[in-house]
Amino acid sequence: MKFTACYTKIENGYMGQLLEWPNVITEGETLNECKEMLIDAAEEMAIVYRDDGIKIPQPSILVEHVDFDIHPSARVSP
Repeated sequence: MKFTACYTKIENGYMGQLLEWPNVITEGETLNECKEMLIDAAEEMAIVYRDDGIKIPQPSILVEHVDFDIHPSARVSP
């Protein structure tokens, strides 16, 4: 299965989470460590879900980067 992972830089490294499966979340000191730990967390969670008869969420998110310009004359609310 392929899920969408989101990584956020935090004070002590990185936090990783699967967007389609928000219960799968972890932290690591480096991005690579976080990725490895996220995969491990997903595998462990899949075992728990299977044993408890809970359906694993299906991959369904499409992520797209959107480019836009911020014009100097644009007002920014405080």
